[in-house]
Amino acid sequence: MGKLGVIIVAAGKGSRMGTAESKQYLQLGQKPILVHTLQLFQNIHEVDEIILVVGADDVNRCEAYVTGYALTKVTRVLAGGAERQDSVRQGLQALQEGTEWVLVHDGVRPFVKIEHVFECLAKAQEVGSAVLAVPVKDTIKVVDAADKRIQSTPDRRSLWAIQTPQAFRLSLLQEAHEAALRDQFIGTDDASLVERLGAAVHVVEGDYYNIKITTPEDLPWADWILHNVRGEERS
Repeated sequence: MGKLGVIIVAAGKGSRMGTAESKQYLQLGQKPILVHTLQLFQNIHEVDEIILVVGADDVNRCEAYVTGYALTKVTRVLAGGAERQDSVRQGLQALQEGTEWVLVHDGVRPFVKIEHVFECLAKAQEVGSAVLAVPVKDTIKVVDAADKRIQSTPDRRSLWAIQTPQAFRLSLLQEAHEAALRDQFIGTDDASLVERLGAAVHVVEGDYYNIKITTPEDLPWADWILHNVRGEERS
């Protein structure tokens, strides 16, 4: 296969965490959350390079992480754009020539299982694009935003909670981003941009430990996963 690039997006301010510090820089065990995520992909042999996209004020801090934690596969630390997809697009433009496949991953998902990364990539290489996801456990309601009245109850069997990484043939994702930029379309994730092209995106089942650390309630759960399930500090 051609070169594999990874874009780690960590440009968000993380207002839902309720801390002065952005969530990706909060300590988890002995290291910032973002460093756990970067080290996970650093240690995957098949990854050729990592592009890290962060807030403009955090570029210097993250360059220090790259040096201090010997993250040799991080080739660029870029300042992100106004929207997440702007940040991803900047990352796509920075990938080395010869890159054929790309994984896009959230900087605050440090616990994705390596086997699931490979399964997602393999599915993308088979069909063009794939995303990690898990079946939803709860009953989901469609609710009117104005008066909070329930409008419908979708069949739970058809509902999946989408995670990252999301894996794509690079040329396909570039085309999707260019179309979205041209049409001024803002999607909820990269897969939604590819879906707009009419291209098939397949889900690969991950697990519920691949959490996105977003709110204060996530931190104790993340610490437990780190020490008991997936982190290098587990007992």
